Amino acid sequence: MTQEIEIEFKNLLTKEEYDRLCEFLEVEESGALSHTNHYFETPGFELKQHGSALRIREKNGQWQLTLKEPHPEGLLETHDTLTEQEADSWINGDIIPKPQVAVQLNQLGIDFAALNYGGALTTRRIETEFKGTIVVLDQSTYNGYTDYELEVEAQERRHGQRVFDELLERLEIRKKQTPNKIQRFYDSMENR
Repeated sequence: MTQEIEIEFKNLLTKEEYDRLCEFLEVEESGALSHTNHYFETPGFELKQHGSALRIREKNGQWQLTLKEPHPEGLLETHDTLTEQEADSWINGDIIPKPQVAVQLNQLGIDFAALNYGGALTTRRIETEFKGTIVVLDQSTYNGYTDYELEVEAQERRHGQRVFDELLERLEIRKKQTPNKIQRFYDSMENR
């Protein structure tokens, strides 16, 4: 089964904080790569009730279906590869079950037939290595909103937390409660 544990620490940023981090990490906004997430949920938000999220990510002409679920160490990600035609079918409401994600959704008691397309969020992403972690700076646009986010991805929780805290402290960035992208996406639809 194609699965991985994702250990990451996140913090929403102001544009000014984002710019400061770019300068500190010596990365250029012009070097950002773009990808689009297409989100799916049931009408009763059953995935959200399980703390889970389902997306198709379109990146460099490749399409990947990912189910994210809570895990003691971070998030359990289950992946299936899609063709462009399969992704288009999903987005247009013809949801075709895929084997790896189907196993996990069945364990959650969620039927593929109940899934609906929610919409898209596009991210311009800068990634760089920093002290044995991957630091990610995201600028995301969705439903008329733009936000900025810091993510620190690590192989080990304690080390990732240390690096994350150090960046926030060093650059005098206040720690903020940071819902994940899919939650911010669906919240923005309620606020329209």
